[in-house]
Formats: sequence, C-alpha cells, structure tokens
Amino acid sequence: MSFLIDFVLHIDQHLVTIVNSFGIWTYLILFAIIFVETGAVILPFLPGDSLLFAACALAANPTYGLHIWSFVILFLVAALAGDSLNFLIGHSLGERLTQTSWFGKLINQKQLAKSEKFFKKHGGITVTIARFMPIIRTFVPFVAASSKMEYQKFIRYNVTGCVLWVTLCCGGGYFFGNIPFVKEHFSMVVIGIILVSLIPAVFSALKARFGKTPAGEE
Repeated sequence: MSFLIDFVLHIDQHLVTIVNSFGIWTYLILFAIIFVETGAVILPFLPGDSLLFAACALAANPTYGLHIWSFVILFLVAALAGDSLNFLIGHSLGERLTQTSWFGKLINQKQLAKSEKFFKKHGGITVTIARFMPIIRTFVPFVAASSKMEYQKFIRYNVTGCVLWVTLCCGGGYFFGNIPFVKEHFSMVVIGIILVSLIPAVFSALKARFGKTPAGEE
C-alpha cells in the first residue's frame, strides 16, 4: 500500500521511469491501468485522474516523444471498455458475486454500499457523475447492472462521462502540467485533484445528512 501511495503522489516521476524503461510500451501499460481500474471491479485504488493529468503533461514535453492524441484515444477506449466489462460482470454475476465470501474480502463493502445509495438517489446521471469520483466510479457500473439498468441507457451516460473526464484531465495535464509551479509542487497538485474529485461525494453526503426536513416542519 505504501508503494501505491508513493506512486500516486509522485506519479510524474514514476511515469518518467516507465517511459525511459518501456518506451512505446508505455501506451499499453497506461491503457491497462485505466482499463483495470474500473474493469476489474476489485481494484478501485489504482490511479485515474492524476495518471491522465501526468501522462498528458509528459506528452506536452517533446523530450519524451509521447503524443497527446494517442493518449486521449487510448484513455477514452480504456475507460469505456473498463466500465462496460464492469457492467457485464454486474449483469451476469452481480447478485451471486456479492454473496460470495471471497468477493467480500476483496471488495470494500462500505464503498459498494455508498455507491448503491448514490446510484439509487441520482439514477442514471450517476454513471456520468461517478466518472469524476475515485473509488465510486469503480462500483457504479457494477451497481447499475445489478439494478437491472439497460446497457443502452448505461452506455449513453457512460460515454458522456468518459468523454468529459478524458477531455478535462488530459487537457489540464497538457496545458498546465509543465508550468514551473505545477512541476515543482506536483504532489500537492495530485492531492488537489483528488480532493476536487471527491467534492460531489462529500456534497451528496452532507446533503443527505443535513438536507432532510425535520418531522412536522414544511
């Protein structure tokens, strides 16, 4: 876990190491990380937003020979494919899987319950919103399928969320990732990205906690 935290907080440095070590295979490695983040259901802790930001910051630097549009296309396909696989797993095995003891040990039941509550509260738009919410975005496709949502409806919301997510994260990294201040304080920027991405979940939780009208009041 300590390695994962270090990887996320210093993802720019680790990506440079990956590029220098694997060259063109970097595209496949990063594609796999984004795909598995949601596709595997049980790996919500893999980096998402910060990885897109950092990768596209490197693409803006000609030193590394990376192409921004290659990243945009690959990340978009990875996000859509990962969510679709997650949905398929939820559709085929959802109810049986949640009752399996080994699955309960691998997956964070508390986060899964939060995702289910968020989905029931906001409906289909949750699929779009969740793409910007770490951890929750890993469970929402699974929950959507388990809730008998049709794939045609799911994919409409999913495409919208993935396009916006990739555009904002990649665009932010490409245009702002190489600003001296950002490069010198990249760990703080990553933390900021994580905190901003958690705002919808925090807002929803606070609204649920304090937004109810007391009994007897109108």
